[in-house]
Amino acid sequence: MRILVAPDKFAGTLTAVEAAEAIAEGWRRHAPHDELLLAPMSDGGPGFIDVLQASLGGELLAVTVSAPGGHVVPATLLMVDDTAYVESAQACGVHHTGGAHGDLGTTAGVGTLLDEAVRAGARRVVVGLGGSGTIDGGSGMLSALGATADVPLDAGGAALDGVGEVDLSVPRELVAGVELVAATDVDNPLTGLFGAARTFGAQKGLDEDRQQLIDRVLDEWAAVTDRRLALEPGAGAAGGLGFALFLLGGARTPGIELVADAVGLAERAASVDLVITGEGAFDFSSRAGKVPAGVAGIASAALRPCIALAGQVLVGSREMRALGMDAAYSLVEAVGEERAFADPAGALGDLAARVARTWSQ
Repeated sequence: MRILVAPDKFAGTLTAVEAAEAIAEGWRRHAPHDELLLAPMSDGGPGFIDVLQASLGGELLAVTVSAPGGHVVPATLLMVDDTAYVESAQACGVHHTGGAHGDLGTTAGVGTLLDEAVRAGARRVVVGLGGSGTIDGGSGMLSALGATADVPLDAGGAALDGVGEVDLSVPRELVAGVELVAATDVDNPLTGLFGAARTFGAQKGLDEDRQQLIDRVLDEWAAVTDRRLALEPGAGAAGGLGFALFLLGGARTPGIELVADAVGLAERAASVDLVITGEGAFDFSSRAGKVPAGVAGIASAALRPCIALAGQVLVGSREMRALGMDAAYSLVEAVGEERAFADPAGALGDLAARVARTWSQ
C-alpha cells in the first residue's frame, strides 16, 4: 500500500515532523513493505516555519525579538524567493506566557519579524497565526512598526482601555506595496460572543470577568481603527493579530489550505491508498480550520479513506463522519496517559503499529 502521513503537531509533546516520523516508524513495524509518504502539516500555529521549510526549502534568517514578558528570544524568518513566512507563535506563543495573563502580554515581537521581512526585500509576507498566548488586538505588532496612540500600544490588551486616538500612518507606509497574508487556524471575529476574548480568553489565563473586560477594550480598539474589519472572519485569530494585519491591508487565507498547497497535498493524496492525519486532541474544535479536518477534506475529494491518530479523541462517530474521517484512534486509550506523555514518540509508534494491523492489506 501507499500511505500518506500528514499530521499536525501533538501540542506540548511532538512537532508535526516528529509525529509523522513516529507514525511511520510504528507502521513499518507491522507493514514493512508499505510505501509511506510523509507530509507534516500546520494550520499556521507552532511549527509553521519548520513544515514549510521542509517542503519549500528557502533560506532561514535568524532574528531576535521581544517576547510577551519583555525578554529577548530567538526567532526565524523563512525566505522563499520574494516571499517571507513568519510564525507569530515564535514571538508571542503560549509557551512564552505559560497560558496566563494573556491580556498583559505584547505582540511587539511579531512586528519586529514583519519589519525584518520587509527589510530583507520581501514583496509578500505570510504570517502564520495560531498558538498565541497574547490578546492585544495586534496593538503591540503595530507599535513595533511605528504606530502611535494616546495609550500604550506595547503593554498588552489591558493597556488599551480608554484608547481614543491611533495613528497607523507609519506602519502602513512601511508595508506599502507588500502583500500581507494572514494564515489563520480560526475564522472568529475580533469581538463579541465568538470573538478573541470570549472564545480564547480562558486559554490565555483570563477568567470570565476579565474576558468581558478585554472584549469591551477590544471593541474600543476597533471603534477608533476600523470596526468593519473587526467583524471579518479571522480578525480574532492569535488574540487579534488577524485584525491588525487587516488594518495594514492584509487578507486572510486558511492556514491549512496554504500549507496544503505548498506541500502539494492534494496531488499526494490522489496517489495513495490511505491518508493518515493526527493532532494532540481531536475534538469538536478540529472542524474549524484545523489540520485533521483539512486533510480529511482533501482525502475525501481524492476519494481516499482518511484516519486520525490523536492524543485524545473527544468526538463521536457522527461528528467524525461529518469531518470526513473514517476512523480515529486515541493514544491515551491505547497506552495510558502516563506513557503517552512520558514517551510520546514511542507510544505513537506503538499505536500506529496496532492500527496498521487493521488498515494495511
